[in-house]
Amino acid sequence: MNWVKKRKLPATEAIKYNDTPCLTPESLWLALHNFFNTALHRQVNTSVLNEVECKPRQTWSPFSRFKFISAISKCVDSSTPGPDKMTWRHWKLIIKNDECLSRIINIPDACINLGYWPKYFKVSTTVTN
Repeated sequence: MNWVKKRKLPATEAIKYNDTPCLTPESLWLALHNFFNTALHRQVNTSVLNEVECKPRQTWSPFSRFKFISAISKCVDSSTPGPDKMTWRHWKLIIKNDECLSRIINIPDACINLGYWPKYFKVSTTVTN
């Protein structure tokens, strides 16, 4: 770019394996594979696992209907819906039905009990002004 002064780039050095620079994808793969997989067929001493401190298991309190309703009621109806296209207004209507509310609260409780939190629950849509 003409309007930017030329800068001297720092010297770089190729990755070396067996004192030879890796100049092709094949040689780079060989170097990385041999470096990171060197313990692949070695004996492993698992006795160190016996020295690891056992920590108490965290217990999980079931989701509270009151806290869930309280949290949802504070949300603005006009906010942007998430990936499921549900607005807070929709959620407020759904949880008025006692059976729907029970089933919704059972979902996170079941996920915690199974030890599995679906990726879908980790996605959100954020809109900034």
